[in-house]
Amino acid sequence: MIDGVSASKIVLPKLAQNQTVYAYFCEKFAHISPNAWRQRFADGQIFSQDGKALGVADVCQAGMTVFYYRFVENEVVVPFDYEVLFENENIIIVDKPHFLTVSPAGNYVQQTLLTRLKRDFNNEALSPVHRLDKETAGLVIFTKNLAVRDVYQAMFRENSSQDLSEKNTIKNSKLQKIYHAIAPFDGGKFPCDVSLHLVRGEPFYTMQVAHDLPPNTHTNIDVLAVKGGWAKYVLRPTTGKLHQLRVHLNHLGAPIKNDPFYPVVAHKAADDFSQPLQLLAKFLAFTDPMTNERIEVSSKRELVL
Repeated sequence: MIDGVSASKIVLPKLAQNQTVYAYFCEKFAHISPNAWRQRFADGQIFSQDGKALGVADVCQAGMTVFYYRFVENEVVVPFDYEVLFENENIIIVDKPHFLTVSPAGNYVQQTLLTRLKRDFNNEALSPVHRLDKETAGLVIFTKNLAVRDVYQAMFRENSSQDLSEKNTIKNSKLQKIYHAIAPFDGGKFPCDVSLHLVRGEPFYTMQVAHDLPPNTHTNIDVLAVKGGWAKYVLRPTTGKLHQLRVHLNHLGAPIKNDPFYPVVAHKAADDFSQPLQLLAKFLAFTDPMTNERIEVSSKRELVL
């Protein structure tokens, strides 16, 4: 691990046989300059499964596993940080700011919540239990060692996969999640239950409603306060699909304030932090599967009407 970044790995294909590892990497990752790869080899950042540093002259062997470190040149710095709200021997619960991606992906490696936590806790085994969009602020659970990760992830899998009852609720849900959101208000009747079938949309990183299929998502939605045509909503999802809350509110004609995807995709500059999505993972409650302790945590962040 280097400054919180864990090594990635790749298995060399048969087609790479007799080619140097350096040449293969230059070809495979052409968006990174040959000079940058040469420097990484020189710095010992490319190595084999047995930990041996590889040089630019080392030749590929089919099926060989090679480890390397990912870095993004000129990565945009996210000027907001996390706060730890709960910790025991197995998990950490973190209050994430808007704009900070949970795990390394695409143009974000150093500027992610996971990398910062690994660096600050000097623990390469840290792993997120569930996802939270980059744009969304609030609570995220991380396990501290791989042996317990699946036990905690099972809570979220079970919460997402249970069948909806006729009353649009999840039976015997052990996990309670509460979100807050700010969105337009037109005097509609609340509380209400929204149950929809969500599938991948276009672009591929969005979701859309499949009206001809039975519901695979459910959210109970109520209003906390109203001010000047906007409302602060409280959302209680009993399933956990990608962008579920954003799509559900948009379906009601109340897209979340500053949402860059719904109803229309409108990307902003990576360094534009002026209009955070007004969605907050506010509260989590569950029985710890390892300790049997009842854990209830609330984000210290607030959305202001």
